Amino acid sequence: MLGKVALEEAFALPRFEERQRWWASLFSTDADKHVKEMNDIQKIRMDYAEKHGVGYQILSYTAPGVQDIWDPVEAQALAVEINDYIAEQVAAKPDRLGAFATLSMHNPQEAAAELRRCVEKYGFKGALVNDTQRAGKDGDDLVFYDQPEWDVFWKTCTDLDVPLYLHPRNPTGTIYERLWADRKWLIGPPLSFAQGVSLHVLGMVTNGVFDRHPKLQIVIGHLGEHIPFDMWRINHWFEDRKKLLGLEKQCKKTIRDYFAQNIWITTSGHFSTTTLNFCMAELSSDRILFSIDYPFETFADACDWFDSAEMSVTDRLKIGRENAKKLFKLGNYKDSSA
Repeated sequence: MLGKVALEEAFALPRFEERQRWWASLFSTDADKHVKEMNDIQKIRMDYAEKHGVGYQILSYTAPGVQDIWDPVEAQALAVEINDYIAEQVAAKPDRLGAFATLSMHNPQEAAAELRRCVEKYGFKGALVNDTQRAGKDGDDLVFYDQPEWDVFWKTCTDLDVPLYLHPRNPTGTIYERLWADRKWLIGPPLSFAQGVSLHVLGMVTNGVFDRHPKLQIVIGHLGEHIPFDMWRINHWFEDRKKLLGLEKQCKKTIRDYFAQNIWITTSGHFSTTTLNFCMAELSSDRILFSIDYPFETFADACDWFDSAEMSVTDRLKIGRENAKKLFKLGNYKDSSA
């Protein structure tokens, strides 16, 4: 399929090359190749896109990124640096590349202002945040965005009419020591990523974020971070117990309703036809978006799988590009109508 849109595609600042090499050495079989692909914007990834029919990519800063910086001044300065850097890069290929804003999430007003700057000045397509923000004296506090003090930020998202991609990050601090240190091989795709994001998204649902901001759109990757597979059980439990839990005023709809109206999932890093079919049955093809998770995953694995997976032409077009075109209000790009 030509003209696919991919939107969980990472980059890094070149000045952090050595840090990226160390990070890549923890999981990559070829750290040098990973770092080279991560730092590239204009050549390597564009060649892959040309070969595999990806017409448009929305780029975002690699995890854990700014969410790993617990000093708010340092975090904000880095976010601004990243946004200014990637704005210049994508401006060179506006019909092939877009960007998500990187945000320090220490302060909701500051995050809202930086998002507005990026959307209005640079035309960014929304923001991508790597789950909770590390904070506090030793970086051991976690900032969630599901409380009323974050309403100013969510209102800015809806006023600008842009989505937020809630991406995972690795567990840190005492949470790492207590839960993960003795089973660190479960960090990342095997378990911790889904655990973190699903807690955060369901916290937003049950703490009334979408009731207060009914037009807000959130994107989560990896075919829903395990939530679709527990959808019946989660929905059943809350519908039985809302009144007992005191949630009937702040969580007025069903979990299924929120996923039908406010939450999208992507195929990033999860290239299973069986799983995709299950998600289509639970959520419908109207709420699923194609993505790769490059350079952690390859264009070849993602695109060859998606292009050959058994599904209707209508569903392939929706998931591959049409849903993204509507959500991100994309104009013409390479092969956008092929």
